[in-house]
Amino acid sequence: MKLKYPLRNLILEKIRETNTLTDSDLMNNLEKDGIQITESDVNKILLDLEIFGLIRVNWVSKDKRRIEIVSMSREDLI
Repeated sequence: MKLKYPLRNLILEKIRETNTLTDSDLMNNLEKDGIQITESDVNKILLDLEIFGLIRVNWVSKDKRRIEIVSMSREDLI
C-alpha cells in the first residue's frame, strides 16, 4: 500500500528547498516531479500556508508572485 503525501506538505517542502521562488518556478518544479495540479489548487494551498504563517506571498508584477518562507525565531516558538 502506497501512502499519499499531502500536496500541502510537498509544496511547503519545495519552497523550503530554495527559501524563495516565484509561482511559475513552483509550478515548473511540481511538473518536473510528475505532479499534475491546477493553478487554482496551488493558489488554495498557498493561501492556507500563508494563513498558517508558514509562507509569505508578494506580487512582483501583474502576473508573477514571489513566495518565501517565514523564518521563525526561538521567541516565536515559545
